[in-house]
Amino acid sequence: MILRPGTFLQDRYEILEQIGSGGMSVVYKAKCHKLNRLVAIKVLKEEFCNDSSFVSKFKMEAQSAAGLSHPNIVSVYDVIDEGKLHYIVMELIEGITLKSYIQKKGRLEVKESIGIAIQVAQGIAAAHEQHIIHRDIKPQNMIISKDGKVKVADFGIARAVSAQTMTSSAMGSVHYISPEQARGGFSDERSDIYSLGVTMYEMVTGQVPFEGDNTVAIAIAHLENAVVPPSVYNPEIPVSLERIILTCMEKKPERRYRSAQDVIMDLRDALIHPSGERTANQIDAEERALNGETVQISSEQLSQIKHFRRPERMEPEHRENYDREAKAAWESYQDEKEQEKALPERERKSETTSRTVQKRRSRDEEEDRANPHIERILAGAGIVAAIVVVAVLIVVFSKLGAFFKAGSGILGNTQTESAQTESGELILKDTEVSMPSVLGMTEDMAESTLKESSLTMKRTYEYFDDVEKGHVAKQDPEAGSVVLKGGQVNVVISNGTDKLYLGKLGITELDETTAVSFLESKGLHVQVTQEENETIKAGTVMRYEPELVADGGTVYLYVSSGPHVDKVPAPYLVGKTEEEAIALLAENDLMPGNTSTESSDTVEKGSVISQSVTSGTQLEKGSKIDYVVSSGPEVKHQRYVASINQVYDLSNLIGPGAGTSSVTIMIRLRQGTADDPHYKVLTQSTTIKGDVLLPVNFTSIESMDGTDQGSLEIVDVNSGAVIKTYPLTFFPMD
Repeated sequence: MILRPGTFLQDRYEILEQIGSGGMSVVYKAKCHKLNRLVAIKVLKEEFCNDSSFVSKFKMEAQSAAGLSHPNIVSVYDVIDEGKLHYIVMELIEGITLKSYIQKKGRLEVKESIGIAIQVAQGIAAAHEQHIIHRDIKPQNMIISKDGKVKVADFGIARAVSAQTMTSSAMGSVHYISPEQARGGFSDERSDIYSLGVTMYEMVTGQVPFEGDNTVAIAIAHLENAVVPPSVYNPEIPVSLERIILTCMEKKPERRYRSAQDVIMDLRDALIHPSGERTANQIDAEERALNGETVQISSEQLSQIKHFRRPERMEPEHRENYDREAKAAWESYQDEKEQEKALPERERKSETTSRTVQKRRSRDEEEDRANPHIERILAGAGIVAAIVVVAVLIVVFSKLGAFFKAGSGILGNTQTESAQTESGELILKDTEVSMPSVLGMTEDMAESTLKESSLTMKRTYEYFDDVEKGHVAKQDPEAGSVVLKGGQVNVVISNGTDKLYLGKLGITELDETTAVSFLESKGLHVQVTQEENETIKAGTVMRYEPELVADGGTVYLYVSSGPHVDKVPAPYLVGKTEEEAIALLAENDLMPGNTSTESSDTVEKGSVISQSVTSGTQLEKGSKIDYVVSSGPEVKHQRYVASINQVYDLSNLIGPGAGTSSVTIMIRLRQGTADDPHYKVLTQSTTIKGDVLLPVNFTSIESMDGTDQGSLEIVDVNSGAVIKTYPLTFFPMD
């Protein structure tokens, strides 16, 4: 049922208004009259009240959330069953959901995102300490209060960790759901960490990582698709924050953070070390390893250990193949390192992240094939084994130093230093090429030109006022610089101008009124300046500025006022008598225009109340000025009203045979003098029988001339004779 404003629950909570609605419940703003505070009341929808499982789930929400007390969690005050109503009384947060905030801003700044994420993670961590999993972490369930505090709300599917968690069906919003929830498998604290990662992804990019035509497609994407690094959509994201987000969003729970506290530690570290050399948890892991504690080795380190074997333990026939494979691996390793050094920092981050995604796919497949028992054995010795492998590789390949030096060819768009002849001419290596100029070329032509030089093109698009749409406006590196083959060239393609070109609109062919109306219809502001011109007709646009104007910009029109004309200032006429006003106009070679009169309680009769042109305005000689003259205070006329109620017997006039006769009569009011009478018809001509009693009944007859005397006359229309006269006395009315 819908609760109306003014409804009282428990004789305590007064419903003020509905403020939200979800799948299971409706949320109202209410006032607790017992404690005199505003609260939020979540009421289970009527269609679920008869479903015991829904009611149980609803109560479980209150029981799990009521035990939580934390600044970053919405507090639950009470849970009540009142007849068919099941509702929860909660803390009311005046603010905006994080989802609405993201939509409003497009995407959030990095520091702001980290600050919000830390507060959310603190709330999640507090719940996890109580063995409560939210399982529906999403921006819609996070409220930013007016003072900037972030609170996690709606533990609508929170469950205490129990056997139920093992069998309960996957729940949560599909855009933020963890892979294990989508699969319907076991969900624990790390499911909330995954959803937190998706939320952070949306904060810094303005979009969710996975989209689809339906919920099933999105859920499958969470299970199978690699995450596009957030820096692809927002290059300003630091490496440290991107690493945190991608770690939170690992497909397998064991690869994510162990706890929300670990997330908080790394988020705080990311504020201090945005370049992301080492996160707090990495430092913690290293320190624990050095102290002799067992540290879980990563799957990437594990795959490296599986791949390499010590040469001295190999059979002779296999050692040659090993040396050849190791040599190729080392060469590839060196090339990758040199490429990362040569690439600009942002591209290096993006390329490194891309390789990381590919490696993770390979690790998934390899780990699925790995023997769990062997992995447990290797985990304890992981770090030591990795160090031994690196030492062996260094010894084995130190003999190939001359060959390694040849690996200095680097793929990338970074400029390189080449040898020069004595004359200064550059000698290009086989791996190098001189950067061609593509400025001014069309997009396709530029791509073809770079391809001929063994270069690839990375394009972006911007608006340029001076570069034609579809043509190259900028390139990096510059033409003539020496770059490495296979490198990437950053090219900016012009989208043309985003401004309106006025030259094509024929503004100078329009008159002022038409030009202003036309430009304003285009969403532009117009300022008009009058200029004298001996040849151009007055009112015609002579020129305008600027040629290009942005949407909502201002256009300056210069309009001809015609040839030069001697002008005089308009005099101040208000308060002058009409005679004085006419004299002043004449003194200034001006003429009186239309005159009118108005009553005025403040301006003396016969003096000017107002004028049509403000004094001081420059006017052509001979121009006219209209003015209004006071007729003095308004005269209030007194109303006089009379009434009559009589009956006239026409048979007295006609005599015997009146019943068979008829007469046409009219009733009128007469006032004035005998020499100058005034008449007003009260009843139009009508024909009646001679034996009829004529009613003469008028309740409100208004005096015509404001006098208190008059008479009412019954007139024979055919003869014009007055049949009967009744004197009237009029009385004044308020």
